[in-house]
Parts: sequence; structure tokens; C-alpha cells
Amino acid sequence: MLPQGRVPYGRLAAFYFFYFASLGALLPYWGLYLKDLGLDAGRIGVAMALLSATKVLAPNLLGWIADLSGRPLAWVRGVCLLAFLLFLPMLGADRYLEILAGILAFGMCWSAALSQFEAVTLQYLREAVARYAWVRLWGSVGFIVAVLGLGAALDLYGPWGLPWVVAVLLLLIWVTTLLVPEQRGRAGQGGEAVKWSRLLWRPGMVAFLLVVFLIQAAHGPYYVFYSIYLRENGYSGSLTGGLWTLGVVAEILLFLLFPWLRRWISLKALWLLSIFMGGVRWLAIGFGVQDLWILAAAQLLHAATFAVNHAVAIHYLRDSFGMRHQGKGQALYSSLSFGLGGMAGSWLAGVGWEALGPQWVFAGAAALSLVAVPLAFLVRVR
Repeated sequence: MLPQGRVPYGRLAAFYFFYFASLGALLPYWGLYLKDLGLDAGRIGVAMALLSATKVLAPNLLGWIADLSGRPLAWVRGVCLLAFLLFLPMLGADRYLEILAGILAFGMCWSAALSQFEAVTLQYLREAVARYAWVRLWGSVGFIVAVLGLGAALDLYGPWGLPWVVAVLLLLIWVTTLLVPEQRGRAGQGGEAVKWSRLLWRPGMVAFLLVVFLIQAAHGPYYVFYSIYLRENGYSGSLTGGLWTLGVVAEILLFLLFPWLRRWISLKALWLLSIFMGGVRWLAIGFGVQDLWILAAAQLLHAATFAVNHAVAIHYLRDSFGMRHQGKGQALYSSLSFGLGGMAGSWLAGVGWEALGPQWVFAGAAALSLVAVPLAFLVRVR
């Protein structure tokens, strides 16, 4: 047990490192793995949408349980162990229905863990919430390590060993949760007496949830088909990994600079600019795939489209829900953005990829980003 007020930065960072390393294995390369198994674009889109769909129910269910029990870390440990165990059948799965069942089983647990660990991290940081970005950036580092390593391995060996890599990473995620100490006191006790329903059904909160849904839906074609799009246009696995890495390096730099940026630019202005830049990014990828420099510039915008949006969302949720309802608030954000938004974006991308073509799928993603801009004006971000 750590002394009161002591923050285990290294152990918190280790969880983010391995969790986002697993994401770095799944997002850029799982679609390639499924294509290697013989699945078409429509089925790949459904499979990836199902993984996003697990983020709709699972985080909310665990959020309510964790807030009521006051022991979010214990529940995180349990679901991380289950995620590893339920993924093991995927090591030999090669039929479509087997793959869908495996994604659903492990994804329910894997998806539930992150939002509750975010609540654990915020509980430790308390008034030092500005340092959240410096803890979270280690997730970006883990993502880079996975993307670069697997990109090189893809060129040499192909994607057949990807499930084994994911299994090892899931095991390491669980191990890191055992290293983080339980906090003294109950997270669900004390604090604000305001009811959850009153906090939830405010006009600004509804607009915020619509905005983060649209932002993540716009990311759908990128997360599911970006690597496939690059391969179809002659880019190697190493170069594909390099482009993914460039985006995450930009993300890391943003997280490092975020406390400084807040002193000079309001969160609202940063947020509005980042949402608008999402539209620019998706158009650049869709129509500039033949030009490496355009793709590189678009990847630098990942600092805006993901890092700024996520950092602003974490601050907004902390201010809006306090610690009493933080678990439920983080779960709601995760489920409606990364869950429902990611599911809708992945499914629509799969439907339109062959019917409309990649360029117009990314144009649709740009349109979703631009629709989110006027809605963001209704959100009171401080």
C-alpha cells in the first residue's frame, strides 16, 4: 500500500504501455490478418465493428459495478485476466463464425478494462490531473513499439503469428494490474451528492456525447482499412508501420506539450480546431494516397484528431462528473465514442469500401468530422 498522496506513475504507465501495444497490434494489422485468412472487405468491416460494439455495453456495465463496489482496480484485474483466457481459442480459429465469437468473448473484457483504469488513474492524480497526459503518453509509446515491430515482422513472415503476439500482450496487461496498489478508502464514497441522471441529461453533456460519437465514427475507415489501403497502393509493411508510428509520435508530442498549451490556448479553441482538422486529415488520406508527403502530413494531424480530443474529453468528464460518478462517466464516454461510434464507422466503411471506393469512404469520414464542429460550440469546456 502506498502512502496517502503518493502516485505510482511508473506502474500506471506500464498498464497504458501494454494495453495500447495490444491496440497497436489489433488496429493496423488485424484487418490484414483477416484478409490473409480469406475474408472480404464486408466481413472484415463486420468483425472490426463487432470489436467496437463490445465497447458499448461492457464499459458501462463494469462502470456501474465498480462505482458501487468502490473497488475499480479489483474489477479491472478480473476482466484483464478473463480477456487473456478468452482470447486463447483465437490462436487456432480460422472460420468466420469462430473469429466473430472469439472477438465478442475477449473483446467484452478487454474493452471494459480501459475506462475503469482511467478512473483509477484520475483518482490517484486528483488535483494533479494536468499530469494525466504524461502518464497516458506511455500508451502511445507502447502503440509505437507494437506497430514498428509488427510492421517489420509482417514483411518477413506475414501476419500468421499476430494472434500469438496479442495473447502475450493481454497476459502482460493483466500482470501490470497486479503491480498497481489498491487505494485507501472507497472510490464511491463521499464527494458530490448530485444524482447521475441530473449530470447526464444536460444539454452540454448530450452535445458532447454526440460530438465524440461523430469523431470516432469518422476514424472508422482509418482504423479498419488504412493498412489495407496502403498495401493496395504499393506500400510495404515497414512503411505502413512507419506511417502509423508517425501519427503516434505526433500524439506523444501533443501529450507532452498539452499542459503548456492549456496556458496559452483555451481548451474550447483547441477542441474546435482539432475537430475541423479531422475533416482535412480524412480528405488528405482518401485523395492523396499516392503522395507519401501528403500521407505523412495527414499522420501528423493525429495529434489533433485523437490526442487533443481525448485529452479534452478526460478534462471535461472529470469536471462534469467528479470522483463519485467518474467510473460511470468514463464508461459512458468510452461506450458512445470508441464503442458505438467506432462500430458505426467500421461497419459503414466495410459497406462502402467496395461499393463506393476508398476515396469516397474517407470523404464521408471528413463530412462526419465537419458536422461535429457546430455541435461542439454547445459544449461548455473550461
